[in-house]
Amino acid sequence: MRQRFSSVNVTIRHFGAQIQGNNKGHWNFGVRTVIPKVNPYGTLVHKEIILKDVSRHSVIFLPFEENEKGQIVPKSNNIYQIQLEAENNEDWSLSVSVFRPDDWLSDGVAYPKLPWVRGVLLPKLVHWSTESRQSEFKSTLSLIPVEKYSCMYQKLKEKYKEMVKVWPEVTDPEKFVYEDVAIATYLLVLWEEERAEKGLTANQSFVDLGCGNGLLVHILSREGHPGKGIDVRKRKIWDMYGPQTHLEESAITPSDSFLFPDTDWLIGNHSDELTPWIPVISSRSSYTCRYFVLPCCFFDFCGKYQRRQCKKSQYKEYIDYISEISTVCGFNVEEDCLRIPSTKRVCLIGKSRSYEPAGEAQMDEIRTRFIQKRLSSSSSSSGPGTREGPATGLVGGHGDEEPGLTNRGDWGEGFQPREKVEVTRNCASLPRDFIDGVVLRVGQTLLGLTPEERHDKDTWNQGGSLSVREVAELLDKETLQTLKKECGGLQTLLRNNHQVFKVESGRVRIRDWRVETSEGTAKGQPKRKSPVAVKTRACWFHTHHPQGCPLPSERCLFAHGAADLRPATRPLKKHKNL
Repeated sequence: MRQRFSSVNVTIRHFGAQIQGNNKGHWNFGVRTVIPKVNPYGTLVHKEIILKDVSRHSVIFLPFEENEKGQIVPKSNNIYQIQLEAENNEDWSLSVSVFRPDDWLSDGVAYPKLPWVRGVLLPKLVHWSTESRQSEFKSTLSLIPVEKYSCMYQKLKEKYKEMVKVWPEVTDPEKFVYEDVAIATYLLVLWEEERAEKGLTANQSFVDLGCGNGLLVHILSREGHPGKGIDVRKRKIWDMYGPQTHLEESAITPSDSFLFPDTDWLIGNHSDELTPWIPVISSRSSYTCRYFVLPCCFFDFCGKYQRRQCKKSQYKEYIDYISEISTVCGFNVEEDCLRIPSTKRVCLIGKSRSYEPAGEAQMDEIRTRFIQKRLSSSSSSSGPGTREGPATGLVGGHGDEEPGLTNRGDWGEGFQPREKVEVTRNCASLPRDFIDGVVLRVGQTLLGLTPEERHDKDTWNQGGSLSVREVAELLDKETLQTLKKECGGLQTLLRNNHQVFKVESGRVRIRDWRVETSEGTAKGQPKRKSPVAVKTRACWFHTHHPQGCPLPSERCLFAHGAADLRPATRPLKKHKNL
């Protein structure tokens, strides 16, 4: 199995080391442990001897086992080699060779099937070898023992897998259950290492601020850690956990009323508007209080976080901002990447302080000044009449007072906790007339962008395309302000109206249903409507396109006129066997 590619400097990332050909006769040996993410056969680890022949640019993998006496027993199967060869000055070839392929044993975990090696692994190796992009973050699970994490995760996943079957929330059960199992596993291993390091015997206590569905609290409590979760809104699943899981329905306001002096750890798992406050609350609760935070949505002390630089990704900038807050609060901040099914998986941990207990008063003055500065910045950028309140940044405050100082017990009066009743902000609850007006304005503009040479009365007009930014320039300020309050804003509204628009790579164009129906449900295209949803909405093109709908009524999913319209029927839900 071989693939060619062009490169002047090749790195095989799988081994984390660059292979150079100028050290003739140089060999390297090593042993690696492969810890599978899934464990269907009960094997926790796989071990291999790595033999690197630097002069020939090759790496050979020799699997082995250890017997009861600790002696190494080499395996005769599943021996393979990866080799890099220079074909000329610029072209290279990468090959994967298997010794005795007829004896190759695929376990679906560490050793995949050979067609997968040929069709998937080899192209990936070529891609990794030629890319130069460096990650902005640390490697996954860099602060805890990976083997211990993997073993514990498998046990907890098996223990709590039944939660997927009885999940009563509208969210995806597999994603949320296994993500919380992974986060719980990380914390349990982190705390176990802390107990060993500090010689502690009692399990650490915790409070999860903004605990949501409460599953993380439930798992940590079941695994022997005393604690509770607090959230502004009770979830359906709370009643299923039982009395041993302590959950409180309460709005959390950063103030002297929400300190936890007897708690070892504060947790912020996708805690949104509470995220920047968690290091502050932890630092003021007690000198020994630690925290774990997994940032997701970008919030400042008061309102949304405003970007300060564009050289980093928005996510990296926000992680650095929360790290800055933690440092100002006196923590030695550590960063790690979790192994969870989410794009937002960087966590920050404050386990120790950068100052002695005697310096607490001075450090708190530094915290206070930093918070005042950020609140002043938020109020000046938001202006009067915005969600953050009046120009001072304070809700109910007075214009001649400094932000945050009207009441020493309340640290940031511009802070607004999440509403108890969850409000849908995906543009679906906007007035129908408002949505139809935006769709018509954008649709007519796109139809008017057809080049002159394509104006043919016999050819259906597909219109032109605009960037999302150019579409935004078509709308008035009041409309944009309304859309800004919705999650995703204008782009979400355009995507919601996929009957009319196709949004790809930041550009908006008219959807051509002749292409959609001929190509079916290819990747990136909307799924075909279920039978109960067909003809339940009017066809936009039949009503507004100068040439009407490009499809005849019998082929169109939408109604051509009132006579073609059917009443909407709610489809029956598919329930899993409990």
